[in-house]
Amino acid sequence: MADGVETVDFLLVEGFSALAFFSAVEPLRVANRIAGRTVFAWRLHSENGEPVPASSAMRFPVDRPLAAIAAPGTLIVCAGFRPERAVGRAGLAALRRFAHDGGRLGALDTGVEVLARAGVAGRGPVAIHWEAAPEFRERWPDIPVTDALYAIGERVFTCAGGTAALDMMLERLALSHGLAFAHAVSEQFIHDRIRRAGEAQRMALGRRLAVRNRAVLGVITVMEAHLDAPLASAALAARAGLSVRQVERLFDAHVGMSPQDYYRRLRVERARAMLETTEMRVLDVALATGFDSASALARVFRRAFGISPAAVRKPGR
Repeated sequence: MADGVETVDFLLVEGFSALAFFSAVEPLRVANRIAGRTVFAWRLHSENGEPVPASSAMRFPVDRPLAAIAAPGTLIVCAGFRPERAVGRAGLAALRRFAHDGGRLGALDTGVEVLARAGVAGRGPVAIHWEAAPEFRERWPDIPVTDALYAIGERVFTCAGGTAALDMMLERLALSHGLAFAHAVSEQFIHDRIRRAGEAQRMALGRRLAVRNRAVLGVITVMEAHLDAPLASAALAARAGLSVRQVERLFDAHVGMSPQDYYRRLRVERARAMLETTEMRVLDVALATGFDSASALARVFRRAFGISPAAVRKPGR
């Protein structure tokens, strides 16, 4: 920090979320405006110094390559789909040097995957987008994952992406410049409150599905917890304290389909999310979502989406 100005560096990796990035950088701009002076400066990096395409295909120019980064300071990794292939060995080495020299690291969306690959994600808990959380837990079982919007640790801070980046940066402003200052910044975004770190990423299940029946919501909660090893109809009904026939009637009335059809839809939608956000083999995705084989997944997948699982990963889709 020079002359009271804190510089925040951003590492943009291919496919990063532009929404999460702007949600993180805009509070710094507004903080300068409200303070009436330059409190924050920021620089953009890519691994090789070349422009980086976001998930929207918009290309962002950067100020310099990642190798130019030096601690102390703060570096925030902005990622999105398939972060496991976003940064190569040289970039990971630069992250390790930065952390070793006392730098503070942040991650937006799936950026914590890059930190984990570099061995600098800390001991957790870390926040990551809910779609990517199951795969992260499997790949890095020693790093605790929270389902919260964001997590601020001593040396590493992470968030689930999207507008959660705004809340995380506002919380950091509150810690460094006071709550009143953070609230003043928040109001500039028509953001009426700073969501706390522990708040859930997803809407309450009833609101998300527009379903109010508690028994149905209870069964769906059990389904979502057992996508990799689907439970039989009798087991689902037993968890709800109902008969199979009662559960079928409730789903028909409140969801418009049978319990097993809904369960299958949950699993195939999860499979699509994994195909879009990871490099897992189709067979591994199938097994992780309760299908016996890649061909079994492919049959259900084609009926649901009109394409094969492999086609999801074709360039331009």
